[in-house]
This record gives sequence, C-alpha cells and structure tokens, in this order.
Amino acid sequence: MSTGNEFDRAGEAELFSARLRPHRSLNRTGFLVLMAFVSAVSFAAGLAFLLMGAWPVLGFFGLDVLAIYWAFKIYFRRARACEEIRVTASELWVRRVSPRGHVVEFAFNPLWVQLDRKTHAEFGVEKLYLLSRGRRIAIGSFLGADEKARFANALAAALQAARRGPTYNPIN
Repeated sequence: MSTGNEFDRAGEAELFSARLRPHRSLNRTGFLVLMAFVSAVSFAAGLAFLLMGAWPVLGFFGLDVLAIYWAFKIYFRRARACEEIRVTASELWVRRVSPRGHVVEFAFNPLWVQLDRKTHAEFGVEKLYLLSRGRRIAIGSFLGADEKARFANALAAALQAARRGPTYNPIN
C-alpha cells in the first residue's frame, strides 16, 4: 500500500494505491530444493521396498512425488492472482487479475462508494465489499483479518479525502 503524491494515468494525484497479492511462503528455489528432497526420500524408501521384494510399492512412491508436484503447480498458478486498487479525487479503480491472467476492471465515483465490512466477533474482519449504486464488489479476499482491517482503514481514509475534494489554499 502506498499513499502520497504519485500520479495516475490521467495526471490526477493518487490518494491511495495498493497492489494486493496472495501470500506465498515458498519461492521457486525453495520448491526445487523441496522436490529434490522429496524425490530422494521417496526413491530411497521405494528402493528399500524393492530390495525386500515389494517392487510395486516403488511406483506408489513415484505417484506421491507426482501428486506433490501437481499440488505445487496449482499453488504457484494461484500466486499469479493480484488486485490493484487506486483512489483519486474523481475515481476509485479496481483491477483484478485471475490466476489464469483474466483481467476485470471496475471504476467507481469515490463520492458514491461505501466500504462495507463483515466482521466476526472472534476472528475480526472477514469480508470487505465496495458498494456503489447497486453493485457490490468483494475486495482483499486473500488478506488475513488484521491485514483486512488495516487495509480497510487506509482505504476509508482515502475515500474520505476524495469526498473532501481538493484543499483550498488561497495565495496571499
């Protein structure tokens, strides 16, 4: 998240800008190290069963490695998703990119947008929605409860700043 004097594509000062991505704790190098370790352990265990005469078990250890590889392939594909949110005095812009690369963009007038929070007494903020003229858009779905609360506070402050409009500073 950033706020400040950055400019959007229309030349208007941004009041708020955030790029949200799902948290991923394992990078590509870590994945390769993990797969090498899992493959070595599976091969050693399969070899032990092969030496005991239970040769069909070796194939099942190979299937385990393949299943782990497939699960991580899905994990990395979903990490490509992102959500960008920008607020200027005249526009709230949401750009959502799916894991497959499909882009959906929404533009709202910040004067008409409400930020709706669904909270749980024990878990905190569970869902965030932007409401405007009958449209309801979920945002920040892959953030944790504390991150959603901080994000919602920063976005609400930016929407308030957009509603106040440009500040009047007469030159004397």
